[in-house]
Amino acid sequence: MIVIEGCAVATVDAAGTEYVDGHVVVDGDRIVAVGPGAFLGDAERVDGRGCLATPGLVNTHHHLYQWATRGLAQQADLFGWLTELYPVWAGIDVESVAASARAGLGWLALSGCTTTTDHHYVFPRGAGDLLAATVEAAGAIGLRFHPGRGSMDLGASAGGLPPDDLVEDTDAALVATEEAIDRYHDPSPSAMVRIAVAPCSPFSVTERLMREAAELARRRGVRLHTHLAETVEESTYCAERHGCTPVEYAERLGWLGDDVWLAHGVQLKAAAVARLAATGTGVAHCPSSNARLGAGIAPVRDLLDAGAPVGLGVDGAASQEAGQLGAELRQALLAARLRGGPTAMTAREALALATTGGARCLGRADELGSLESGKLADIALWRLDTLGHAGIDDPVAALVLGSPAPVELLLVGGRPIVDRGRLLTADEEELAASARRLAIGRSR
Repeated sequence: MIVIEGCAVATVDAAGTEYVDGHVVVDGDRIVAVGPGAFLGDAERVDGRGCLATPGLVNTHHHLYQWATRGLAQQADLFGWLTELYPVWAGIDVESVAASARAGLGWLALSGCTTTTDHHYVFPRGAGDLLAATVEAAGAIGLRFHPGRGSMDLGASAGGLPPDDLVEDTDAALVATEEAIDRYHDPSPSAMVRIAVAPCSPFSVTERLMREAAELARRRGVRLHTHLAETVEESTYCAERHGCTPVEYAERLGWLGDDVWLAHGVQLKAAAVARLAATGTGVAHCPSSNARLGAGIAPVRDLLDAGAPVGLGVDGAASQEAGQLGAELRQALLAARLRGGPTAMTAREALALATTGGARCLGRADELGSLESGKLADIALWRLDTLGHAGIDDPVAALVLGSPAPVELLLVGGRPIVDRGRLLTADEEELAASARRLAIGRSR
C-alpha cells in the first residue's frame, strides 16, 4: 500500500469533501481510503506536506499529431488555419506521429493529466499505422488513453474543406474504425485503452459516414466524438448546406446521446444547450484553443446549469501550443468570467470540469474523476508551497488561480508516472529532441 499524507485533499466527490490535512491510501490500482489526519497502518509513506491531492486530470479533447506543426498559421481563424495546415499534415508519418505523441503525452503528464483522449483523423496514403503509433506512445508514457479513430471523407471537390487527397473512402474509413475497436478497445474495469468512433466535423465528413459511424459505435458499445459548433463559419456552413444549426444536424444523424461528447460547443444558442442537456450529450471545453483561433467563448455556465456533462480539453498543440491541462483550469475560469461575470465559475467548478466532468464525458464517472474508496488510483499531488502560491491560503484557489503548480507526484492506477516534477517513464530531453527533429512544415 501507498499512503499520501499530510496534504490538503480535494476529493471532488458529489459532496465536495475536502480536508485541510488529510490522506489518500492506495492498494494496487485502487483507492482504498480517503480521510482527515494521518493514516494508522503499515504502508509506504509519501510526505505530502505543502501539497494538494486531487484526482488526476482528464483531458477530453486533443490531437497529438499536431505537436509536429506548432506555431504555424498564427493569425488565422479555424477555416484559414485548417486550409493552411491540411497540406502540411499530408506529410505526417509513423515516425513524426510517434515523436509528437510521446512529447504531447509526456507534457500532459507533467501538467497533472492521468487520462487523455486523442482525436486522430488525418491518414495520408502510405503513412503507416498512425493510430498504433499513438497507442504505443500512451503505453510507454503510462497515461490512460481514449483515442478516437477519426476520419474525413468529404473533400473540397464535394463541398468539404479538406483537399481531396487527404480524405478517405467512406467504406474504408468505416472498416478501419471497426478494426481499431477490434484491436485496441478494452471495455473492462481498469482499462488503459478505450476506442471512440470519431468522424472529424460537419465540413469534412459526409452525412453517410456520420450516420453509419454512429450505428457502428452503438453496435459495438463504444463512445462517439466529433467537433461541433466551434465557429460562426461552421454554423454558416451548416445553415447553407443542411438548412439547420450544427446541433440540429447532429441530432438528425443520430449524434446526440449520453454516449456522445462533442468538442468545443462555442456557438450554442439556448435551444442547442437545452437539447444537449436533455440528451445527456457531453461537451469538451477548450478555452485556450478557442481563444487562439478567435472562435469565441463557450457557454459553459449555461451548459452546467442545464445539466449537460462538460469536461476540459487542451486541443491539439498546433492551436494550443502550451499543451498542458493543468493550466487550462485557470483559462476555463477566466473565460467563463469574461462571458458571464465574476460569479460565472468558481475555482472548484474549474477543477470539477477537469476531473468529474471529464470522467462523465468519457463514460467513466464510476471509476475516475474523484478521490473515493473503490475508484482507480489516478491521483495528482500538486506542490503549493512555492513562491508562486505563497499567500493563497485556499489550496484549490492556489491551484486554479495561481501560477501553474509543479506536480510532486502523479499516479496512474497506482503507478508513479511523475515524481518531484520529473517524468519517470521517458527522458524529457530525448522527447524534446525527437519532437524538434521531426517537426514538419518548416525549414530546419
